[in-house]
Amino acid sequence: MNDISNTTDKEKAEAKMVDDAFQHLLDTYLASRHRKKVDIITKAFNFARQAHKGVRRLSGEPYIMHPIAVAQIACEEIGLGSTSISAALLHDVVEDTDYTIEDIENIFGHKIAQIVDGLTKISGGIFGEQASAQAENFKKLLLTMSDDIRVILIKICDRLHNMRTLASQPPNKQYKIAGETLYIYAPLANRLGLNKIKTELENLSFKFEHPDTYAVIEKKLASTQAQRDKLFKEFTDPIRESLDKMGFKYEIKARVKSPYSIWTKMQKKHVTFEEIYDILAVRIIFVPKDRKDEINECFQIYVAISQIYKSHPDRLRDWLNHPKANGYQALHVTLMSKQGQWIEVQIRSDRMDEVAEQGFAAHWKYKEGGEYTEDEGELNDWLRTIKEILDDPQPDAMDFLDAIKLNLFASEIFVFTPKGEIKTLPAGCTALDFAFHIHTFLGSHCIGAKVNHKLVPLSHKLKSGDQVEILTSQAQHVQPSWINFVTTAKAKSKIQAILHKESREIQRQGEEVLRHWLDDYGMEYDHTVLDKLCDLHDLQHHDSLLLALGDKSIILGDNELEALKKRKKPKQATGWKRYVPFLGKEKKEVKEEKPKVEKLVVDDKFDKKKAVIISEDTIDKFVFPHCCHPIPGDDILGYIDNRGHIEIHKRACPVASKLKASYGNRLVDAKWNMHKRLFFDATVEIRGIDRKGLLHDVSEVISDQLGVNIHKVTITSDSGIFDGSIDLRVHDRDEVRIIMDNLKKVKDLQEIIQIM
Repeated sequence: MNDISNTTDKEKAEAKMVDDAFQHLLDTYLASRHRKKVDIITKAFNFARQAHKGVRRLSGEPYIMHPIAVAQIACEEIGLGSTSISAALLHDVVEDTDYTIEDIENIFGHKIAQIVDGLTKISGGIFGEQASAQAENFKKLLLTMSDDIRVILIKICDRLHNMRTLASQPPNKQYKIAGETLYIYAPLANRLGLNKIKTELENLSFKFEHPDTYAVIEKKLASTQAQRDKLFKEFTDPIRESLDKMGFKYEIKARVKSPYSIWTKMQKKHVTFEEIYDILAVRIIFVPKDRKDEINECFQIYVAISQIYKSHPDRLRDWLNHPKANGYQALHVTLMSKQGQWIEVQIRSDRMDEVAEQGFAAHWKYKEGGEYTEDEGELNDWLRTIKEILDDPQPDAMDFLDAIKLNLFASEIFVFTPKGEIKTLPAGCTALDFAFHIHTFLGSHCIGAKVNHKLVPLSHKLKSGDQVEILTSQAQHVQPSWINFVTTAKAKSKIQAILHKESREIQRQGEEVLRHWLDDYGMEYDHTVLDKLCDLHDLQHHDSLLLALGDKSIILGDNELEALKKRKKPKQATGWKRYVPFLGKEKKEVKEEKPKVEKLVVDDKFDKKKAVIISEDTIDKFVFPHCCHPIPGDDILGYIDNRGHIEIHKRACPVASKLKASYGNRLVDAKWNMHKRLFFDATVEIRGIDRKGLLHDVSEVISDQLGVNIHKVTITSDSGIFDGSIDLRVHDRDEVRIIMDNLKKVKDLQEIIQIM
């Protein structure tokens, strides 16, 4: 009887928790500026609650709490309306229950059903077991996104809630989801203007991938908080005084760099937390006196504050007249504080602030009633670019992902056409990228360009403000070398597609030439003939031979006839082995090496949820690729390769980033359990002012004081400045840190960098 009573109490408590969460969602929605369509939201909630009845999440809470949380994020943090909130509540119904899209359409109408359908297609993470399947799913996501942007916005809300509740997942799943988030979702959120969400996604990914480093940075941020508060007050007091005199209604906020941004800068610049000076930035958000004049008012504020503090001449960023492609508008200026520190100040109106935080995508393409409308804008151009990339078949799935990444991550430059039209392009793009951006025909016949009326080659890198005129010739054709210097996804995909098409045509002509020639001598066209001719001309593939015959770089004659008449077996492997040129070499190497310990081979019984332990006894069972050289103390993960062996990577390794986003189901958690018995290679780079005895002082610190074995030293000196690298044999990452801390005490050593 007592058990039944307890169960009932538990059920009542859970029912109240669900009701409270839904009521909070309704309250948030009613407080927004949307038309109040409470009935459809309530109907969607009741339907989803019934559909998910009895199902629980890994955390143990009722499943319905997840759709409510996703809807809450969509409403509160992105500002979406009733259609999106209803779709968010229903987003897992078709995937996880017996209901179909037809059922949803009959009950909730076409628009909600269309969004739920889009979300169902891309559910369970973007990626499957195989990279090709993963890229196909990613294509699906982007195609759906370009039909209705709300699909991807709700998907981002879904991912944010999954990241907030990631602690209940096993570590291998954490690395998969965190890796996928950093690789795809954070850049997508950034591109859609969801700055706040992008920052949180990055921080949560960082927290689960590098928990110790994250905790250290959080602790340091907390311990320096009082110092920052003092600096902020002293810096902003004179600014407040000035803005008050000007009669502005405003708010000044401190913006502290996120742990992920701090860590990224520490890695890129090879500096410590203490050496990062732009942790604090200041944001001035004002209510314009006249909405039409808000850009001028931003500049008025800039003029006023630059009379108080000296501004950095090279660090004025005008995103007012040229907004970023995600709609971001602000004026960024860097000022020298009285404490001798550069501080960035961002000036924006309240409207610009809302767009910067929530993203203009939320208010994009919709009329009052939530009806879909067309609107020309930068986001539209970007979605159109993605559609064009999707239209060209990519030979390699991972190439496709990388091509999209080029566009997702790109920071923009603004370039003018000869008629003065402004075009937004990724930073680092070339004149040829610009040509393809305008039109495929222009790109494929481009022979050069005039930038600011001066003749430049196709590979010339463009800068913001350049005026570009493309020069073409009918005689020009796409060259294979172009792929090496274009940077935009659009140009790369177009060049690859054109080259692929042309090479297929030339191969067809080559095959025709060969068949006619063989007919003349009464021989048949088969694999043996192709193999012999490949051997004769030292070519690896049949396709290469046909291409050479087609473009007439090989002319068939007596040599070929003689080779075929000899009828000897080809020296190299034939048939399918020709396409795996490293096969023989690999076997030979394996034979010579004969590892003493057999590599671990993963089978069906292997539990991916358990961490693999790397100790002195088990280390030889794992594969350590050359991409990142992990050593004890590094955050690591395991990846099950095609042979069932486990590769060990650093979690921050670029290859591992791709694996996390591409092959998440093959990841396993890995932990060190070493006892300082084995040595590992580590490299430390040093730079500084050259002087007599410097090398002696460095080696004394490492060898004599610390007793560490120096494997190799390389030093170069130029004009009194030296560069050097020291290869060490250490037990773990802690020893490297101790060495670096001690080297910092050596006179005239300016920089000590640990090579990851």
